[in-house]
Amino acid sequence: MHKTYYKSPIGYAEITASGDAIVSVNVLDRAPKKSLQSADAQVPILKKCMQELDEYFRGERQHFSVKLERQEGTDFQQKVWKALEKISFGKTSSYLDVAQKIGNAKAVRAVGAANGKNPHWIIVPCHRVIGKNKKLVGYSSGLWRKEWLLDHEKKFLGAQA
Repeated sequence: MHKTYYKSPIGYAEITASGDAIVSVNVLDRAPKKSLQSADAQVPILKKCMQELDEYFRGERQHFSVKLERQEGTDFQQKVWKALEKISFGKTSSYLDVAQKIGNAKAVRAVGAANGKNPHWIIVPCHRVIGKNKKLVGYSSGLWRKEWLLDHEKKFLGAQA
């Protein structure tokens, strides 16, 4: 396993990789105690992930191509995370929409729980899921970050196909 840290405009992220895939990207509430300049930062998959995150935050990337490794998660969570990947840049879906897309309209709360356990912050866009009343609800990284990310994407919507 390789690990590095990435400084984004809305906080630090810890990126973990195994082989040639990203295992997790998790936002941190404070700067890491370890140096951001770790030797692992030169691991090709981590470099690619950080480059794609840079491009996203500059408004130059709407889709991530970095390979993801899904080591954890139930079959249900995996279905939810795959459905999240289909929510377009700058768009939102409700928890009910996601539940319906995976064929279980009654699983709204379970979709919310799976959304909160998403191991690939931003890359699997759990921030694009909102309440059916269009309100921002339930974001483990903080609602202020969710709002920032949605506003960021709206700003660049249409800039790239």
